[in-house]
Amino acid sequence: MSDREKVFEFMNRAGVLFLATVRGDKPKNRPIGFRMLVDNQIYFLTGESKDVNAQMIKNTNVEFVGRVDSEFIRYYGRVVFDADEDKVLLNKAFEIMPMLEKLYGDDSEDNAVIFHVDKATAEFRNMFGVNEVFNFLN
Repeated sequence: MSDREKVFEFMNRAGVLFLATVRGDKPKNRPIGFRMLVDNQIYFLTGESKDVNAQMIKNTNVEFVGRVDSEFIRYYGRVVFDADEDKVLLNKAFEIMPMLEKLYGDDSEDNAVIFHVDKATAEFRNMFGVNEVFNFLN
């Protein structure tokens, strides 16, 4: 299992992740339920019209947090928006979570934005400190 697969597996066990961005000079957190691993990259999805998208455009620094029992993960870095002109990633997202097609399919009023975290750091932690760290340079 690759390091990124290990991170992704923990994220899946955590279920909902919390994504932190910045709105003005204040932190903003929200739950994120979707993620997918494609070609050893973890991708996330949101709507083009959502505040979180505007916040990430303005400040690309983000952090995800997820918890499983007494352990948690911090996954942070800079957002990269994926063009996905051929819709390969979007169609994969629809396969994984079909309800997304209702939100972001051809008949919807919003467009999907697919992104990943570049130069990401994943920290596996517990209340006593950091247990393991992975740095992804791409």
